[in-house]
Amino acid sequence: MDRDTVAGRMKTLETAILHHNRRYYQLDAPEITDTQYDALMRELQALEAEFPSLAAPDSPTQRVGAPPLEKFAPVAHLTPMLSLANAFSAEEIREFDRRCRRFLRSEETIRYVVEPKLDGLAVNLVYDRGIFTVGSTRGNGAVGEDITLNLRTIPAIPLIIRRPNKKTPDGTAPPIVPERIEIRGEVCMERAAFSNLNSRREKEGEAPFANPRNAAAGSLRQLDSRITAKRPLTLFCYAIGAVQGVAFRTQGDVLRALSTWGFTVNDLIKPAADIEECIHYYHHIGEIRDELPYEIDGIVIKVDDLSLQERLGFVARSPRWAIACKFNAIGEQTVIEAIIVQVGRTGVLTPVALMRPVRVGGVMVSRATLHNQDEIDRKDVRIGDTVVVQRAGDVIPEVVEVVKVLRTGAERPFVMPDICPECGSCIVRLEGEAAHRCIGMACPAQIRERIAHFASRGGLDIEGLGEKMVALLVTSGAIADPADLFFLTKEQLLGLDRMADKSASNLIAAIDRSKNPTLDCLIYALGIRHVGEQTAKRLASAYRTLAALAAATQQELQIIRDIGPEVATSIAGFFREPANLRVVEKLGLASLVPREVIRPQAAPLVGKSFVFTGTLSRMSRGEAKALVESLGGAVTGTITKTTDYVVAGDEAGAKLERARRDGIVVLGEEAFFALTKGQFQ
Repeated sequence: MDRDTVAGRMKTLETAILHHNRRYYQLDAPEITDTQYDALMRELQALEAEFPSLAAPDSPTQRVGAPPLEKFAPVAHLTPMLSLANAFSAEEIREFDRRCRRFLRSEETIRYVVEPKLDGLAVNLVYDRGIFTVGSTRGNGAVGEDITLNLRTIPAIPLIIRRPNKKTPDGTAPPIVPERIEIRGEVCMERAAFSNLNSRREKEGEAPFANPRNAAAGSLRQLDSRITAKRPLTLFCYAIGAVQGVAFRTQGDVLRALSTWGFTVNDLIKPAADIEECIHYYHHIGEIRDELPYEIDGIVIKVDDLSLQERLGFVARSPRWAIACKFNAIGEQTVIEAIIVQVGRTGVLTPVALMRPVRVGGVMVSRATLHNQDEIDRKDVRIGDTVVVQRAGDVIPEVVEVVKVLRTGAERPFVMPDICPECGSCIVRLEGEAAHRCIGMACPAQIRERIAHFASRGGLDIEGLGEKMVALLVTSGAIADPADLFFLTKEQLLGLDRMADKSASNLIAAIDRSKNPTLDCLIYALGIRHVGEQTAKRLASAYRTLAALAAATQQELQIIRDIGPEVATSIAGFFREPANLRVVEKLGLASLVPREVIRPQAAPLVGKSFVFTGTLSRMSRGEAKALVESLGGAVTGTITKTTDYVVAGDEAGAKLERARRDGIVVLGEEAFFALTKGQFQ
């Protein structure tokens, strides 16, 4: 290429990379895969190496990330947070080792530390005399965004560093707490927590997150830290920046100190005697990445000796002593054979691609959500297209891109229907929303979803009434709304396909047991848009009866903490709808009477956190959760450093093993009831 052509191509690459930097670092909405981004960066780096005089002084190869968002105050890092150079093969990893030894002018073998490369959001934590004072994002490497309040809500982040009194496992004295220190780590969301979060969002009529990384980044950039506090975030620490008052000899020493001070350090980090051990680790982690509880996209190799790190120094945007070794994206090509729409509980229409089955990351995939019409238009997805499919977070199938070079001309654009495919009602799209909605109150799809939500664990927790049974009851005409459940007879159930006498009796008994729920569970079960479990608790605490809540005005509702105009409008509108009021009236006729949870003045479990695993024989897990909360305690779905008790019932799972491993108190069912001192009766 001549110089003008090269200069033009470099400018195009610079513009594209800056655009994608903004989409990734600032908006948390990437438009291309990491592999595609890396390809753009590598092409620009190659051109700059060949034509150095054409390289712009502010080229994205010389910078990190993007400027901080204006809505957050800027924070200058004490030492830069640089990005890492990338390798994509064993030979490129060996070349990294050769570069290090050439620069050091040494033939000696270099020892390394290897670790998984977590796919989250890099943060910097500053501690002054052991007290957490400032937390920020990477930003542009020199200046980040102040997200201190949001980071303080993450249980894995110690607010105070304390030096343990006992010696470390190797018999040495624990490191002293520095006068000042920067601690670097990756905030992420584990796959199971991500899946549960998306399930809750979909039940509450909110759009699901595309992948765990977006969920974590979006959670940290909330202007209201109370929202961040509700998100299941965790932090893995991997390095330090500036430090005063403590000296370290190796990267391994740094990690041991962080662990001793109470920070979470990934248990897969290990030393490597030479570069070949690093390559073995790279292949091993690549083989087990699908089994890990969190999402990774490669490994990181670092020179262990900190004095060698100092000698090696930095290039413009990355250290010479570390490298990121990326994995190939887990994606496959397939063909979209059709696009259908599904109608959810809140009436939202979701387009779903039906694809020629393909194995992606060890799982056979034939369906993928396309989210909404805007997303389809942005990616230009058409029926008949050949597409690249990945599992977002290695969990949720998603269409990454269209392979447009394979188009034949027979592909057909998709347009959201004007009429609901379930009930024939009109479809509307409200101003400011991406979603299309069915406004038909009698829509069968919404009825099925509403009843399943009503009976779910967070609602009335009716055992044996899952989605398949609900669909069977609705299709047969046995029920048309949630209240009809309480008028079912055993004879009606026996008339259904594959319903045996014992199963029918068990379901009737389970329905009967659910007639005395707590008020907050009933409110949540009604499926009011934007009302999740925590909002339902606040409403129950404020109004004490369903009738009082139904009579509340929009203005009165907004007085309650965390309830704004949109939520208040949704609640008030729900109780103005005649069809909804008829269902509430039928619930009363069925003798469904919510009980008020009265918290004792001296709540014995205040400040205590519980996790349940297995099945309890004396009450449902929902009832046990309500019991703990009525006594001032909290119940979470996952074990963290703040968990006080794990209650293990029959067939307890992996949580029991983790509790034993982490030294958390495990309570059997009788011990749990003894702890609550009979308050459950």
